[in-house]
Amino acid sequence: MAIPILIHLSGEDPIRGEIDDFPNPADTNITVNNPRHRDGKDIRYLLENVVTVIYPFHRIMFIEILPSAEEEKLIGPVRE
Repeated sequence: MAIPILIHLSGEDPIRGEIDDFPNPADTNITVNNPRHRDGKDIRYLLENVVTVIYPFHRIMFIEILPSAEEEKLIGPVRE
């Protein structure tokens, strides 16, 4: 199952993508599948047919773990 994430690179716009598993503490990079900008547009410095990118951790400020479609269905808006 792919884990949707939002990567915040230093000096660039956030990148949305998917990872297969969470990185280990000893890892020095992260492999991201289907990289896109937050709004779904192509990333300008990647070729059109690129589906996987490896980013070194020294370029990453932080990573957000996004809810999957199944999780969003489980927790809906609460109205009081």
